[in-house]
Amino acid sequence: MPSAGQVELPAFVRLAAHPLRWRLMTELSVSDQRVRELVARVGEPQNLVSYHLRQLRDGGLVTSSRSSLDGRDSYYHLDLDRCANGLDDAGVALHPALRRPHDSGSPAPSRRIEVLFVCTGNSARSPIAEALLDRHAVAGVSATSAGTRPKDQLHPDAVRALQRGFGIDLSGRRPRGLDTLTDRRFDVVVTLCDKAREVCPEFPGQQRTIHWSVRDPAADPGRQAFEHATADIDTRVRYLLPVLTATARSEGPP
Repeated sequence: MPSAGQVELPAFVRLAAHPLRWRLMTELSVSDQRVRELVARVGEPQNLVSYHLRQLRDGGLVTSSRSSLDGRDSYYHLDLDRCANGLDDAGVALHPALRRPHDSGSPAPSRRIEVLFVCTGNSARSPIAEALLDRHAVAGVSATSAGTRPKDQLHPDAVRALQRGFGIDLSGRRPRGLDTLTDRRFDVVVTLCDKAREVCPEFPGQQRTIHWSVRDPAADPGRQAFEHATADIDTRVRYLLPVLTATARSEGPP
């Protein structure tokens, strides 16, 4: 407890104000990463990076999940909704007038942005992401999805989750393979599967690669896993859109 005359810092400020923790949050703000990748990016020892990741995880700003490729490894993910709420609370703690205004949406990009979502079977995670980006996207942002080893059909629970949660009908869609897109140009490639990340090729004109370590909902029994995965992907897609438009503005015409 703070002594008399002292003011207790908001929880988000206490966590985010440390320079290394802020750097780690910045690195995780778009793409999920493993500890060794974060170590290479921030140039600090692994034990120090792991310590601060644990602080962020204990504070609820970062989550971790086991890799579906190598169960001994983990991916770390920044919870941007919690960060947004933490920033809002910190502003209000300083002055009530600093409450964050509601976002009015992302402006249209200065040029067309092509986004490719990739998972293994293209039967659940990547078509869900494609459909949700199409739903949220402003003019000038286009989504496609494909699989490294496409299945014969979309998973029926993925179709149902999108229909129930968002009114999106994918019943007529079929999975496609990456090999059908070799001549396409994509600005951003997003992998949603740890296995697909390791084998996804580079595409002509590709500006950025992003990884979302989303557990395959088909690996869990019941439909709740698909609803959880759909909600997770929807949150990630909403936070991706401002990144796409900002990137287009900074890069200018291709």
